[in-house]
Amino acid sequence: MNQRETGDLGQGSVGKLLLRLALPTITAQLVNALYNMVDRIYIGHIPVVGRTALTGVGVCMSLIMIISAFAALTAMGGATRASIFLGRGDRAGAEKILGNCVTGAVSAGLILTVVFLIFSRPLLMAFGASEETIGYAVQYMKIYALGTVFVELALGLNAFITAQGFASVAMVSVLIGAVANMILDAVLILGLGMGVAGAALATIISQGLSALWVVRFLLGKKTGLRIRRENLGLDWKLYGPCLALGLSPFIMQSTEGVISVCFNASLQRYGGDLAVGAMAILASVMQFSMLPLQGLTQGAQPIISYNFGAKNARRVKSAFRLLLICCLSYSALLWLLAMVFPGTLASIFATDKTLISYSAWAMRIYMAASVIFGAQIACQQTFIALGNAKTSLFLAVLRKIILLIPLILILPLLFRTGEEKAMAVFLAEPVADTLAVLTTVCPFACQFRKTMKDLEETA
Repeated sequence: MNQRETGDLGQGSVGKLLLRLALPTITAQLVNALYNMVDRIYIGHIPVVGRTALTGVGVCMSLIMIISAFAALTAMGGATRASIFLGRGDRAGAEKILGNCVTGAVSAGLILTVVFLIFSRPLLMAFGASEETIGYAVQYMKIYALGTVFVELALGLNAFITAQGFASVAMVSVLIGAVANMILDAVLILGLGMGVAGAALATIISQGLSALWVVRFLLGKKTGLRIRRENLGLDWKLYGPCLALGLSPFIMQSTEGVISVCFNASLQRYGGDLAVGAMAILASVMQFSMLPLQGLTQGAQPIISYNFGAKNARRVKSAFRLLLICCLSYSALLWLLAMVFPGTLASIFATDKTLISYSAWAMRIYMAASVIFGAQIACQQTFIALGNAKTSLFLAVLRKIILLIPLILILPLLFRTGEEKAMAVFLAEPVADTLAVLTTVCPFACQFRKTMKDLEETA
């Protein structure tokens, strides 16, 4: 059994350790985002029907995010709990959590497969498909659904590799899938002329290869946490807390589709197609800009959770302090770029001058509060790393459901002209972010201080 990696989590330089864990996770996040982008690029170049097919597949993204959200239940909930158990020296308990999460991931994958095979058409219509695009959307979604189990295993269990400190191994699993997807897209879409079906088939084969890599590693000799047959049941005393802890990232991911529908509906009403097109660009900029923050927090999670379990308050505080500095520095840089060079960022995703100009104007509004978003991410993810399920869940619900969705609907009512109302829709994002940060940081400071004091007293 290889204990070197997990042993490193409790000793040595926190800064070097965070760098070693964060760089592979950031790389994995960026590469993973390329999955769907590569599909879109190839689909968009299909002769004659490329534009329509691309729109249809785009509608599928909301449902795909829901599938990924279920993987987050396993990844963030189960892996975090396993890290805490490892810090306590309870490797057997951590392996039981892994076994439960394997069963949970497979079960979720099978249920979701059945649901999307049966109800894909009405769900896609509800999320914005038209009669013109629904055929392509259903074709893609039904094939993609067949690989749902692969998604749950690849994304969900990969976090257990990172939790042990094997960040580079976890990154390889993502790279395998991404490279395979690029090659298979070219072969199936362009070479064999399979169109949308080829894109979906390429994706599920690639995800299957990633899942195979992850499962094989967790069955092998190099891992400290091994999948064992005797642990493959569902012990709700172990699995229940994992689900509770994973609810926060689950809600954050699963509600993205609903929020997208709210944004697009309001912008279509007040700003037309131009505003909706700008929103697509802003969402893309925000998605790719936030990936490094997610990578940073995923790299820090094993360090914080392991040392929390080991009752090492000094290393927990050191890891969080460094994470907060890194997140705030990055978000400040991102904010500066968005304020100074919005047109340049928009031009990455569009060529139309009118759309770029409108997007540049909207970006300065939409990303006005991104300078402080690093604090929100660092604090919220640390709540998860410390096993605080209730607070992390509340914060996820607060920003997405309690604040953002109502603001999208209410703020335009306070203005008169169509341009002002469209501006108000974009303004909902920074207002929600500001309120969420204030609501997060203050309670976090008090609770974190109390948790560290209790940890020091019981050490």
